[in-house]
Amino acid sequence: MIAMEAYGDFASVYDIFMEDTPYAEWADFAVRVIEKYGISRPVRGEERMRDAPEASGPGKERDALRSERDLVVELGCGTGTLTELLYARGYDMIGIDSSPEMLGIAMEKRRESKSGILYLCQDMRELDLYSTAGTIISVCDSINYLLEDQDILDTFRLVNNFLYPGGLFFFDFNTAYKYGTVIGDTTIAENREDCSFIWENLYHDEERINEYDLTVFVRRKEERETFRRFCETHYQRGYTLEEMSGFVKKAGMKLLASLDADTHGMPDGCSERIYMICRKE
Repeated sequence: MIAMEAYGDFASVYDIFMEDTPYAEWADFAVRVIEKYGISRPVRGEERMRDAPEASGPGKERDALRSERDLVVELGCGTGTLTELLYARGYDMIGIDSSPEMLGIAMEKRRESKSGILYLCQDMRELDLYSTAGTIISVCDSINYLLEDQDILDTFRLVNNFLYPGGLFFFDFNTAYKYGTVIGDTTIAENREDCSFIWENLYHDEERINEYDLTVFVRRKEERETFRRFCETHYQRGYTLEEMSGFVKKAGMKLLASLDADTHGMPDGCSERIYMICRKE
């Protein structure tokens, strides 16, 4: 099972099925986390260092360091909805995803918004940036697509490597409790005007891996009475708070806080999604 090869055909309808996702709330929360714990600051207009002409003179090195400190990188950015929202809030953004199809849609949004976001097609296990970044974030359970302990460690160590000194790593993950108790072995179906899906979950308890088979029907533009059918299989692994805390420590980062994603309080055994806020030592 390979974690990072999903979101091919599904990319074309992803935003339709995710239209109720509280991206604006996520963006607001991410900004609050950065303001409370981080070192990145919003930049405006001509101050956007990556879009500005190359500086010269005695302030060049200072400006370069400031541009790295204020840079925010989103791992698993998908179609770029959250990336665009954070850019609109003033952050200099890089979006990274392993799906060319998802990034294609993100770049269409960039053309419409005329934002200065840089998108890179990379597997997060092989993260490679041109500089350090003050903040790296990953939300909407992208980390759960990493199925092996070594995958997590490799990714977290790369994150730590590319963080600016004192930089912030903010991510979420779905817990083993959620996969095993809440959505494991269930079937979810949704019908829209121009597309429908059937999402069948199969939870593998020993490996704590949730396999979901996604069948999607999309109305053809040229033949409105017919639909195109395609299938994708996704795999995500559930983790515990203790495991994630251990990965953070082994990667050389300090865990600042862990929060239940629904209550923003302390996580417990019934937490379904957990936020982790970490800092480069």
